[in-house]
Amino acid sequence: MKRILVVKTSSLGDVIHMLPAVTDARRMHPELIVDWLVEESFAAIPSWHSAVERVVPIAMRRWKTRWAHADTWHQIGAARSAVRAQSYDLIVDSQGLFKSAVWTRLARGRRVGYDRTSAREPIAALFYDTQVSVPPPLHAIERNRRLMADVLTYSMATLPLDHGIAARVHALPASTLSLPLRYVVGLHGTSRADKEWPVANWLELARALAQAGQPLVLPWGNETERQRASEIAAGAEGTVVLPKSGLAALAAIIHRAQAVVGVDTGLMHLAAALGKPGLALYTATRPTLTGVVADVNAQAAIINIEAPKALQAHAVTARLMQCIQTP
Repeated sequence: MKRILVVKTSSLGDVIHMLPAVTDARRMHPELIVDWLVEESFAAIPSWHSAVERVVPIAMRRWKTRWAHADTWHQIGAARSAVRAQSYDLIVDSQGLFKSAVWTRLARGRRVGYDRTSAREPIAALFYDTQVSVPPPLHAIERNRRLMADVLTYSMATLPLDHGIAARVHALPASTLSLPLRYVVGLHGTSRADKEWPVANWLELARALAQAGQPLVLPWGNETERQRASEIAAGAEGTVVLPKSGLAALAAIIHRAQAVVGVDTGLMHLAAALGKPGLALYTATRPTLTGVVADVNAQAAIINIEAPKALQAHAVTARLMQCIQTP
């Protein structure tokens, strides 16, 4: 086995959940070269893994809003050519969706993915030359690792969970922002309103952190999140609202933080992959199948919290202080 194409296009958390499977594969097959097909906004993530040689970006999220534009079809054609430029020993679709299966079919090589009982969309299984059964009620990381172990014929029983990106993120340039020496990143933005943590709770937490000399640093990705961050900063002295930042800059800022606290969002999975301590707050979802998971050799880990009482501001504040103070 020499070169494979991984098809895992989105979302941010899903892409991060695939990293340990790539680490396993490289550990068991040191000669392995990995290319990765991924949504353009998440292309930085696979590029941080040492096993990945080429990242092929696509823009399905953008294209589907612009089907009538000629440049959309030109870009789709260019992406198709990029996918077909290389012949692969294996093409591994770990997304298990119709859209990912179509891209898998466009690539040149033996196509592998989940069988119809394991795929998120059963129709995807029709596009694969080889289908693999992986029980659905497993964490996404475990499903990806089992799929890769099956198609590359190795046992993952003794392999440690390792996302494999911490070293390269550590080498990213330091932020040019004037950030506090010690700080906590607060990931308040999420894709659904019911996943949010109330602003009043963020204010209580931010004030406590300011008193402890570890102010809250708040990123944002859209205007609603910017306004929320500004509201928190206005009510809690010392809180820092970041400018809108790209994924690489956010990774460097998270990597240098003392801890991270946030709601159910992809950046929490990035923080876990970097071995940061902190808390993941699950207000509307359950972490059983997609909760944050740190590397086994991480000195600290993010704790998943879903119990209503544990999500109260004073409880989160007390628990986070323990995370920060624990060596």
